[in-house]
Amino acid sequence: MADALAATLPAVREAFAADAAALDALIAAADGPFVVRGLVADWPLVRAGLQSARAARAHLLDHARSRDFTVSMGAPQDSGRLFYDADMQMNFRMGQGRLPAIFAGFDAAESHAQVPTVYLGSVDIEQYFDGLAAANPMPLSPRSALASVWIGTPTRIAAHNDFPDNLACCAVGTRRFTLFAPDQFRNLYLGPIDNTPAGRAVSMVDLAAPDFAVFPGFAEALRGAQVADLNPGDALFIPSLWYHHVEAFAPFNVLINYWWRDTPRFLGQPQNALNHAVLAIRDLPQAQRDIWRQMFEYYVFSGGDEAAAHVPEHGRGVLAPFDADTAGRMHAFLLRSLSK
Repeated sequence: MADALAATLPAVREAFAADAAALDALIAAADGPFVVRGLVADWPLVRAGLQSARAARAHLLDHARSRDFTVSMGAPQDSGRLFYDADMQMNFRMGQGRLPAIFAGFDAAESHAQVPTVYLGSVDIEQYFDGLAAANPMPLSPRSALASVWIGTPTRIAAHNDFPDNLACCAVGTRRFTLFAPDQFRNLYLGPIDNTPAGRAVSMVDLAAPDFAVFPGFAEALRGAQVADLNPGDALFIPSLWYHHVEAFAPFNVLINYWWRDTPRFLGQPQNALNHAVLAIRDLPQAQRDIWRQMFEYYVFSGGDEAAAHVPEHGRGVLAPFDADTAGRMHAFLLRSLSK
């Protein structure tokens, strides 16, 4: 069903970037995702993976630090879908081990037809590898980006979104991204925000077998969905808040991605504000929620100009645009408030 569904969806548009400056210009002008074929085809990791999975693992091991890596392990019958079980608990278990031992398991699995799912997700490259980033350099111009590596057997990761912009580079194996615009969150039927496979609420719809009787709005989400099939060396730009369902197909797959935000980091994470609002506002009586909705519009979603206009400029405090100092004071104020 997944392949048949993907065949009905339009492909993500493709673009060409001759260098980092050209890629930055494409990103700055983008109003949606796009693919750049062969963007990182010259990476040694990509070239090693084209030789063999073992060669790719050897390249990673050459740079791995001597520390424990966190690994997720799923049962073979779940076909790589890292998700919830019938009790809404995770259908995989977590473990830790050194990368040589983990990769020895991949080596042994090459001779077996059915193997458990093994997945190392969002591994911080700087913390867990020495020289890997230099050997396989970021194709963007210099910026403050978090570089992560994703390693695993065939997997299916439910649709979710991320707050930062994202450049996902397929290094080893093949991947398929199915993308949905940010405004489709209702039609994706997101699960709980406090019990998630990896920190972000995920769609409860199984793309391999969508149940339109249970999730009728998903048909609307599909009308605007796009698909990107990535081969080794290809890259996909995923703008902030775009939902993406991710499938990895090869027996051994590696993806390196870069997350960054163009707004200052001191502004904090919007998800934390949503979580706190659910706690503090959602269960109030309707009349009170209506007032708080208006106050949020007045102070937050409107941009706050009206709320600050009548206050002398030198006394506006957090009603004025934030800088690092005022944001720091606001963080401290919130911590004190939450600790009471």
